[in-house]
Amino acid sequence: MDEKSEQLGTLRLRQTVVGPLATNVYLLTDPTTCQQVLVDPADEPEVVLALVASGLVSATLDTVVVTHRHADHLAALAEVVAATGAQVVAGADDADAITAATGVPVDRRLHHGDRLEIGSVTADVLALRGHTPGLIAVAVPEDLDETARTHLFVGDALFPGVLGRTHSPEQFTQLMDDLAARVFDVYPDETTVRPGHGRPTTVGAERPGIRAWRQRRR
Repeated sequence: MDEKSEQLGTLRLRQTVVGPLATNVYLLTDPTTCQQVLVDPADEPEVVLALVASGLVSATLDTVVVTHRHADHLAALAEVVAATGAQVVAGADDADAITAATGVPVDRRLHHGDRLEIGSVTADVLALRGHTPGLIAVAVPEDLDETARTHLFVGDALFPGVLGRTHSPEQFTQLMDDLAARVFDVYPDETTVRPGHGRPTTVGAERPGIRAWRQRRR
């Protein structure tokens, strides 16, 4: 397993890449509470479960976040939940589709402005609609200081240099408006953006693209 690891303030972030579309899987561990949150059990359940086990020996997987309904972000969900008993959380407008695809109930349906506990750290939930109706991002601060760096786990809403794919002018406008109001108008340039595929970027690196994306409508 090709695993990356780094410290995000209180939390430890471990990451691996799985599946034919090279989807990022993220594991956040709080060493003070031994609680863990997994973002997007994308594929290859044996690899995902090995990632979960690579943390603290005493740590438990408490929550699985599914950022959106697409198959390349949830193919290992049933196996991971069966092995760990973790609760599943997802955007309210994608929850039924996730259950239909996997047979796994969504225990908590999230909306914009909700909060998610990751051990001793509280993350904000952002609805970034357009790529799917219920796509959510999770904004994880490095610590309790309001000036601390934030890490946005955005699924397929935003990538380096490009927006997530949409299939109609209405979907494009919705995604662009949500990103503008809920990401670019809120978070400073140093905020890290961790997408569902590929390398991370920052809010500052992507901010200059806003006008061009609106003009090109992509």
